[in-house]
Amino acid sequence: MLKRLVMCAVLLAAFTAPAGARMLEGVVTHVTDGDTLWVRPANASSAVQVRLQGIDAPEICQAFGTQARDALAARVLHRQVQVSVRARDVYQRSVGRVSLQGQDLGAWLVAGGYAWSAHYQRRAGPYAQEEMNARSTRRGLWSAGGALEPRLFRKRHGSCH
Repeated sequence: MLKRLVMCAVLLAAFTAPAGARMLEGVVTHVTDGDTLWVRPANASSAVQVRLQGIDAPEICQAFGTQARDALAARVLHRQVQVSVRARDVYQRSVGRVSLQGQDLGAWLVAGGYAWSAHYQRRAGPYAQEEMNARSTRRGLWSAGGALEPRLFRKRHGSCH
């Protein structure tokens, strides 16, 4: 029985904190756009820039960009979040899954029509089901036709900065 309980605990840890992930907990001090925020850990003097893994929100100068940022800010600004940091990107941001009271914010943003599920080559992204539901119910950026994926927007128009 004890062996079974230990095995369950090991499996639970493996699925809740992926290999190579570093956990970070803190208060959101700033929201840059629909997929980037700043988290100040307890007892730290400065905040850490975090890019939400698995999503791509519209650029701030792109249609629906400010709505995506404002929705994320309304949900998390000045609130305690948990981040499972998986990597660093080319801009030196921490990249990871962010949750608020157990709710995955990437899933919440995609389900609300504020972001795309990031897909790689022909593989569906981690929030493909949420994106499909948002599209079919015309939520958020899907309410009007012609939504342009941020990666295509950047390719055609460059960065907003």
